[in-house]
Amino acid sequence: MAQFFEVHPDNPQPRLLRQAAQALQGGAVLAVPTDSSYALVCHLDDKAAVERLRRIRGVDERHHLTLLCRDLSELAAYARVDNRQYRLLKAATPGPYTFILEASKEVPRRVSHPSRKTIGLRVPEHRALRELLALHGAPLLGATLILPGDEGPLNDAHTIRERLEHAVAAVIDAGACPLEPTTVVDLTPMGTGGDPEVLRIGRGPLAPLGL
Repeated sequence: MAQFFEVHPDNPQPRLLRQAAQALQGGAVLAVPTDSSYALVCHLDDKAAVERLRRIRGVDERHHLTLLCRDLSELAAYARVDNRQYRLLKAATPGPYTFILEASKEVPRRVSHPSRKTIGLRVPEHRALRELLALHGAPLLGATLILPGDEGPLNDAHTIRERLEHAVAAVIDAGACPLEPTTVVDLTPMGTGGDPEVLRIGRGPLAPLGL
């Protein structure tokens, strides 16, 4: 049975988040709230946990997983970012955006796109998730919590626990999420002088990006 951490959305209890962080460091896959929808997350460097996350989500290595970072200083360690790209990132983070960037050598091959060598990165705005990232001390690897056969993400923590009670180690309940996907922007064309490409319009408005 998955553990159930019920935390306050604006003032999450550190004791419960520390327990969740310890589970992640021990190789667990967790269901957590974000500023767009619930997500599955695990330790970036745990191969078994990453494979388990992909199995739960029902995706292969061609599906972009996302690095969830505390701030842009972490993001820059895992992606190649030039000045133009950084200015755009700074204008839109933290927030409900996912950016596709060229992965640095710090990113394990198994989590970057196999042909493009790119990675999805985001700096979420959700208070409980940001504090979990701080306690974990490193980025987490994540994917939107859409189960095979479902059309949209799960949004109720109790339902998530019922459906994934033997698949995830814990569920963090901070109330319902907005249930709207992130806006996805590919920044890799900027590396060769091109313009960013909007791959999906979601909760994040385009205006802060100048698009």
